[in-house]
Amino acid sequence: MNTLPLFYTNRRLLGWMGGFGLALWVCLSPASAQRRRDKPGVDTTLAKSASTTTVRMEAETQFTEGVRYMMTDEPTKAIAQFGKVLQKDPNNAAAQYATANVLLKTGKIAEALPHATKAYSLDGQNKFYALLLAELYVKQKRYSEAEALYEKLIKKGPENAEYGVELAAIYLFNEKPDKALEAYSNVERELGLNEEITRQKQRIYLKQNKIDKAIQEAEKLVASEPSDPDYLLEGAELLIANDRSDQAITWIDKALKISPDLPQAHVLLADIYRKKGDMARVTKELNQVLANPNLEAGLKARILSSYVGMTGESPTAQKDALGMAQNLAKTSPNDPKTQVMLADLLMQQGKKVEARDAYAKAARLDGSIYEVWGALLQLDGELNQIDSLLVHSEKALEVFPTQGLFWYSNGSANLFKRKYQQAVDALEESKKLLVASSKGDLQKGIDAQLGDAYNGLGDYTKSDEAYEAVLKADPLNDYVLNNYSYFLSLRKANLPRAQQLAQKLVERHPTNATYLDTYAWVLYVAKDYTKARQYLEKALADTANVSGTIIEHYGDVLYQLGQPDKALEQWKNAKSKGGASSDIDKKIATGKM
Repeated sequence: MNTLPLFYTNRRLLGWMGGFGLALWVCLSPASAQRRRDKPGVDTTLAKSASTTTVRMEAETQFTEGVRYMMTDEPTKAIAQFGKVLQKDPNNAAAQYATANVLLKTGKIAEALPHATKAYSLDGQNKFYALLLAELYVKQKRYSEAEALYEKLIKKGPENAEYGVELAAIYLFNEKPDKALEAYSNVERELGLNEEITRQKQRIYLKQNKIDKAIQEAEKLVASEPSDPDYLLEGAELLIANDRSDQAITWIDKALKISPDLPQAHVLLADIYRKKGDMARVTKELNQVLANPNLEAGLKARILSSYVGMTGESPTAQKDALGMAQNLAKTSPNDPKTQVMLADLLMQQGKKVEARDAYAKAARLDGSIYEVWGALLQLDGELNQIDSLLVHSEKALEVFPTQGLFWYSNGSANLFKRKYQQAVDALEESKKLLVASSKGDLQKGIDAQLGDAYNGLGDYTKSDEAYEAVLKADPLNDYVLNNYSYFLSLRKANLPRAQQLAQKLVERHPTNATYLDTYAWVLYVAKDYTKARQYLEKALADTANVSGTIIEHYGDVLYQLGQPDKALEQWKNAKSKGGASSDIDKKIATGKM
């Protein structure tokens, strides 16, 4: 409910602009005319009259200046001008009222109240003074006093009937719903049926659980406009919400007789029949909407989306909704909303590849939807579609150049493609845009990839700084423990640190072939061949995850342990497996490292 009263601002303006002249004249006019001569030959009555006129004009000027300052939003100056008037005449009701208005406008409720009270006490017949005082009472939650002012004002005559709306609102603030209903009814008797009043009465009845009374109000609206189907559908929604579906069907059927193509009517019927378990009727109602040639595709998509929200976890309903969405997408291939809706449905049902294609089509049709790009990039990443991730992230950044997540996606794609400088540029931009307002996980992800990218550029200082930043926040980050230790071993740099990290990794994952290989290679570089062999043999036991790299490393260790024949056998296996280093053919040809 809006803060009440609703239209005080205009009333205040009328109050002090229209009421000032008379009030000021009365307050500043002499109480009685004195006629005497203070000096021979001088008419003191004329002198007194001239003096009074001057005072009145001066006060009018000050008041007008106050009004002008109020209009130009200079409350301090306005109050000063009104204060000058009140200093000479504290009983000037218009100036008291104007001062209260300015103080109210600046939020000084407590300071405004005495001025408003004074104005009303001086002229209790001025309704604007009463309205202002009532508003101040409401703001101080002195509802009973505000009620009394409104009740008195309304009793003065039917021309004040409209104020019953505000009185009803105050009754509601004061937790007097029955009095509010009475006030609303009084307004309707004087001014006729009002849609907003009817809806407000419905809300009160519903809160009181008086469903029949709320429905009676809906019937009043229908009777007021019998050729308008909107009121019928609105009433039907009320009935559905209160478990009166059969009655709602009657109302909906009446609406359809007035206008057979109402999409909302068919959606409501689909919801009713869904609850009844009649899915064939649900499909029929929705297909009638989707087959309507007068509805634009985007609206059909929204309608179908709203229905999907009603289906819950029903597999049959979800399947039917998906089929409808696919048909709609075929018949309206150039509507982006339809493609988005289809993509959302596909995602909900775990069909990621098809969802990605639908999002990609939606992005081509309308590249201005941030959520579409976000969903598309996420699916590109999950599906390991790196080329698409790179292309799509670049296109997304053309439209949204300040979105850090899109820079992050672009950096990840460039890193995977070994475009290290582009990866660094994108990731640093992402870090600048995201880290200040992001959660720690995102910052760690950016720094972890920056460690890889700077390593690829040969900028090992920045690479190590990035990795260490992650480990400071998350000492058990498997990704960094693996990559950092491995890259250190390849550089033959800080091998004790590399061993420490790799050992921690295998302690956490004692059967992971990749991590065991990393630790073994660190040991190999440190020339601890016997221990390296032990961990490589553990890695080879994980047959499902053994790579050509691991087998090649095992051959290298055997060679260093003086078993060149066994080493050659492993190198051949590594070549056959695939994924070995570029030196594998030379090793096989020469039988040497």
